[in-house]
Amino acid sequence: MPSFFRQIEQKTWWKRRPKILRNLSAKIAALPMIAVALVGFVGCSVWSIVYSFTSSKSLPKERFVGFKQYDRLFDSSRWQTSVENVAVYGICSLVFSLVVGFLLAVALDQKIRFENTFRTIFLYPFALSFIVTGLVWQWLLNADFGVAQVIRDIGFTSFELNILSNRDYAIYAIIIAGLWQGTGFVMALMLAGLRGIDQDIWKASRVDGIPAWRTYLFIVIPMMKPVFITTLVIIASGIVKVFDLVVALTAGGPGGSSELPAKYVYDFMFGRANLGQALAASTVMLTTVLIILIPWAYLEFSHKKDSENG
Repeated sequence: MPSFFRQIEQKTWWKRRPKILRNLSAKIAALPMIAVALVGFVGCSVWSIVYSFTSSKSLPKERFVGFKQYDRLFDSSRWQTSVENVAVYGICSLVFSLVVGFLLAVALDQKIRFENTFRTIFLYPFALSFIVTGLVWQWLLNADFGVAQVIRDIGFTSFELNILSNRDYAIYAIIIAGLWQGTGFVMALMLAGLRGIDQDIWKASRVDGIPAWRTYLFIVIPMMKPVFITTLVIIASGIVKVFDLVVALTAGGPGGSSELPAKYVYDFMFGRANLGQALAASTVMLTTVLIILIPWAYLEFSHKKDSENG
């Protein structure tokens, strides 16, 4: 009996320990990752913000100039063009990738034949790097060969495809390539969400005679809200940092018409040796990402906290 009570006492003491001592081995194992995150992300972010207020050129120097770098940034027509382009790219990417990805997921969720084959085909472009995607679409959209040449060979000899050389439409070439690569990933996320829906809901809707589109619109989509929010955050955070697709497809041209913020930062940091201006632009980009992530994190963790309390 005494040994039995000692075992109970040991177990209750283990539960009465301070929270900081619980799962101590796991917390110790996570220390290197936490240190890397603090130094690599938080530390470098703070460094970038501080030196964005300096007149640093090729090398950082502690000569503070206040908000002059930001004044130059927002007065730059090149930066304004890049912001307009990322807004167009972002809206089109969010809308089309969500809509097309969801519709593809709905189609695959019908238990069609060769589902695994179609899923692989749609998801395969996501496995490619943006550099490869950019080069592929540069060839496809080239005015002298690719799709244009194939159509001319068919018999439409006067057909022209000048999307890459047109200042007004070059950004849409980047949008097309980005959608081609990313829509399959959105489809996979949506399909996972659809497969998590209880089948009894579909049975009940069929018994009640509710059309499938109404079931999706008013029942399934609201139930998939966490999936949609997570997908939106992933897409939005990726939109801000698009760089290699632009470099491979248009190089920011023609005439800077397809410039995006990430390429602006790269050009000023390495091409023009203007570190202060590049860090000011990267700080604006970081602020944009935080504006997206903080509300999502708040909603995500508050929802989990409410569900645990409930």
